[in-house]
Amino acid sequence: MLRIISLNLNGIRSAWSKNVQPWLAEQQADVVCFQELKAQLPDLAPGMLAPNGMHAFYHCAEKKGYSGVGIWTQAAPRGVVEGFDGGEFDAEGRYLRVDFGNLSVISLYLPSGSSSPERQAAKFRFLDVFLPQMQALRAEGREIVICGDWNIAHREIDLKNWKSNQKNSGFLPEERAWLTRVFDELGWVDVYRHLYPEQGEAAYTWWSNRGQAWAKNVGWRIDYQIATPGIAATARQGSVYKEQRFSDHAPLVVDYDYRITDNAI
Repeated sequence: MLRIISLNLNGIRSAWSKNVQPWLAEQQADVVCFQELKAQLPDLAPGMLAPNGMHAFYHCAEKKGYSGVGIWTQAAPRGVVEGFDGGEFDAEGRYLRVDFGNLSVISLYLPSGSSSPERQAAKFRFLDVFLPQMQALRAEGREIVICGDWNIAHREIDLKNWKSNQKNSGFLPEERAWLTRVFDELGWVDVYRHLYPEQGEAAYTWWSNRGQAWAKNVGWRIDYQIATPGIAATARQGSVYKEQRFSDHAPLVVDYDYRITDNAI
């Protein structure tokens, strides 16, 4: 099995202090994708730069203590790509890609628009520039898995209080319609939802720090592994790990009956 994990850390140093590293070591994942590092390379401890013999790659934001993505891999990738647009979002450290022979894995962190109208406008700008990127990735003809915090709950089943959140960032009609285009027009597959079409509260991956959201499981499913149809069809099981808390997000783990080969497509 090919095990891929996606996790928004809400700060790699914070998650480290909450023992995320021992848990990751137990998982024996082939690829781990991180979002929201909130750190620059000089801030990273040796164990973050060389974790248990894995290969570690990071794309940090220019702004200190903000955003940033990372990928750990068991096998050495053939190539690593930082960023996709050469503009404002690359400066925020939101996209990192590793290429193997027949597979690419991407760690993606979409902007959140909840803090201000200005950030929501930035989120819409991201959606505008990233949809053509999603189309271009599909046109490559490779198998691709995009892991990330997409900051959008797609359907009513994907959050606890959907009725009261219809005018809030993360569940706006325009955001949800964008994801629908990704799936229905461009042909990408929401892997967890493909495996578990009717899974509700067990599928949540993020809980607000306000109130008793975690205790009452008032959550949102905003972390996804979105894949090309070929590898998506090989997904055998997925889970959201909640026994320990490393972040305000929970790890999303998916096992694929897929073998990375050296043969480039």
